[in-house]
Amino acid sequence: MNSLAARSACFGPHLMAMQTLQRKAVYTTGEVARICHVAPRTVSKWVDSGQLRGYRIPGSRDRRIPAEHLLAFLRAHGIPTDAMDSGPCRLLLMDTAATLEVVEALGDSDHCEVRTAGNLFEAGVLAQQFRPHVIVLDVGDGQDAADICRNVKENAALSSARLVAVSAELSVAKAQALLRQGFDAFLAKPYTPAQLTAAAGVMET
Repeated sequence: MNSLAARSACFGPHLMAMQTLQRKAVYTTGEVARICHVAPRTVSKWVDSGQLRGYRIPGSRDRRIPAEHLLAFLRAHGIPTDAMDSGPCRLLLMDTAATLEVVEALGDSDHCEVRTAGNLFEAGVLAQQFRPHVIVLDVGDGQDAADICRNVKENAALSSARLVAVSAELSVAKAQALLRQGFDAFLAKPYTPAQLTAAAGVMET
C-alpha cells in the first residue's frame, strides 16, 4: 500500500462509531442544514412548504424545528439520525496552512468548537474522539481526495459529517470534480473565518 493510500485508510476501518449524544429539543435551520447536507435556505423552504414541520419565531424570519418532527423527517428520507447532537458545530480542521487568525476566530465563536490535525492519522484519532459535524481537508494536489472522501462517507462515525475541501489552486474544473467525488463544499485558499463558517453551514440565513 502506498503512503497516500495508507494515510487515507486512517479514516476507514480504524474509526469506531460513538454513542449518540443528548439531543436538543428544537433545532435551527442551520443545524438541520448540517444534518441533511443542504443549504439553510433549503430547510427554510421545507418548513414553509410543510415538508418539514416547524414554525417561525414571532417577529423574526428565523425558523425552528422541534426534534420529534426532525426525527420523523430524517427517518422518512433515509437520513442518519445520529447527527442530531446538541451543542455547537464541531469542526475538525486538517489544513496545515490554516492561518492562526482563522483557527482563533472559530475557536472564540459560540457556534463552533474546533480541533486541528496535522495529518490524516492524527485526524482519524481526533475524529474518533471528537465526532465532528464538519471536516475541512486540504486536498493539495488532490491525488487522494476521492479515497479520503469515500472512506469518510463510508464510516459509521463520520457518514453524516459535512466535507469541505480547501485548496490553494482551485480551478472551476477542480471544484466541480471535488463535488462529484462527494465533497459538500470547497474553498480557495486563503479563506476567511466567515467564508469557512459559511461553507461549513454554521451561519444561519
